[in-house]
Amino acid sequence: LESMKAFAAALAIAIAVGLSIGLWLGFHRLSGDVMEPMLVALYSIPKITLYPILLLMFGLGISAKIAFGAIHGIIPIALFTITSVRNIKPVLIKTGRVLGLSGWQMARGILMPAALPEIFTGLRVGFSLTLIGTVLGEMFASQRGLGYMLKTAIGLHNVDHIMSVTFLLVVFATVVSSILLAIDGRLHARASAG
Repeated sequence: LESMKAFAAALAIAIAVGLSIGLWLGFHRLSGDVMEPMLVALYSIPKITLYPILLLMFGLGISAKIAFGAIHGIIPIALFTITSVRNIKPVLIKTGRVLGLSGWQMARGILMPAALPEIFTGLRVGFSLTLIGTVLGEMFASQRGLGYMLKTAIGLHNVDHIMSVTFLLVVFATVVSSILLAIDGRLHARASAG
């Protein structure tokens, strides 16, 4: 339950922040050209090196796990969103401008529907990385959750416990990833047909 709470909060933050950054940088070409290489460089930093900073900022507990999970998912979601927004047909954006749509109306009515298949691929990747980040966060600075249980079992050489927790994580990740992959396939098929 502790792991699910932390993961759900981390995923919600990663999706909200990643989509916001991606839509903004994809829509504003100059900002995107400047910031995208910085995002890629930031993403290449091993996230484990940021954990001491997160501990100082958030302390031990669920907030540090949420932050650590979220930082794993934000950048991939943002990068996929930037790419998908840039690949939108220019005629759609020009039509929105001619109609005098505001930035919010443009994002909701034109950008999101046209970019949804690629954005969803980013969400699928973000889901996996956020789950990994949350479990890693629990392993390093938590006294509750699946990551903590896994670390404790490893320290005690309890193979049964290690295999049980690993199996639970694999089943959860596989089931949800399969569902997301099926939805992703439908969105891409619909986009290529339309």
